[in-house]
Amino acid sequence: CSFLDTDRALVLLEEYCKKLRKPEEQQLKKAIRKVMGIFKSSLFQALLATRHGTTSHPSLPAAVAYDVLGCPKD
Repeated sequence: CSFLDTDRALVLLEEYCKKLRKPEEQQLKKAIRKVMGIFKSSLFQALLATRHGTTSHPSLPAAVAYDVLGCPKD
């Protein structure tokens, strides 16, 4: 996981959502929008920054970030 990966995922998810127009696809669209909201959240961004050591004062302990993101502990 990285900031660039997250940004790219958001772009791809947004493009996919634009294609979901049928009534039966609206539940999927809603779920994708929820995931996009999580990716954009300050909590997710803080976890990502902590994971990559891009913050000098992590808002959460690194161990929590690893567990939440499912990234392997180095």
